[in-house]
Amino acid sequence: MSSPIFQDLGADLDFQEIWDLQEDLVQRRRDQKIEDIILLLEHAPVYTIGRTRDKTSLRAHKHLPHPVVEINRGGQGTFHGPGQLVGYAILDLTQRIKDLHIHLRNLEEAIIISLGILGITAIRRKGQTGVWVEDRKIASLGVGVRSWVTLHGFALNVQELSLAPFQMITPCGINGVTMTSVESEINQTVSMKEIKIIMTESLQKVFC
Repeated sequence: MSSPIFQDLGADLDFQEIWDLQEDLVQRRRDQKIEDIILLLEHAPVYTIGRTRDKTSLRAHKHLPHPVVEINRGGQGTFHGPGQLVGYAILDLTQRIKDLHIHLRNLEEAIIISLGILGITAIRRKGQTGVWVEDRKIASLGVGVRSWVTLHGFALNVQELSLAPFQMITPCGINGVTMTSVESEINQTVSMKEIKIIMTESLQKVFC
């Protein structure tokens, strides 16, 4: 089993365009036309929510400052935008372990390893998908699957500017949650380029 291919797509990317790209890559992976691939990027500002009747995590969604997109992942509302590193994993789990829960734990582990390199002690919380620093949430996860090929992935808050839009919603439907970022935790600026390098190395270790 080889490590996935990594592709850096850059920043300010339209959510729908990248979603369409993921769907295309999933089909090509199912057809064995490509290898496993992980996309790294920053989105233009957008709120997303899984396909659920309960939209209360978006609060007064008609008055949110950025577009809302309903997507085919699990979970409640969240925000994607500048200063946040998003990673979309298109992996064929028939070639790995056919367990979506293990896939989620692997994504969490790569984030925890990366934050440790930066001097941040990160943890999981029982019964809650994502990565935390004490009681503050620093990364959110949500995945989908097609014939055991995964899509969607993780969102790691890197720069402080990524946090303000979360105040308009109830992130992931968790009342009272405080969102944090890498910069907030280490009290210094960091470059997205540096974080991408660290995350790539950690993902390679976990998904080798």
